[in-house]
Amino acid sequence: MAEIKHDIVQHIGILSTSTKGWQTELNLISWSGREPKYDIRDWSPEHDKMSKGITLSKKEILELKKLLATIDQ
Repeated sequence: MAEIKHDIVQHIGILSTSTKGWQTELNLISWSGREPKYDIRDWSPEHDKMSKGITLSKKEILELKKLLATIDQ
């Protein structure tokens, strides 16, 4: 199986941290040299391992932002 290459173009923020040190992060990532997309997933402390996650285009992340703004606290 071919290795999936990634480049974290911009670290946007941390959503949470587990007791084992893994962090759920929002990043802008280029996968295999493609145009960067917004990405939410868990990363090990050294960023050498990752969990499954969700990758969103700019249009999708802006739509998500609108939806999140409608949630009452």
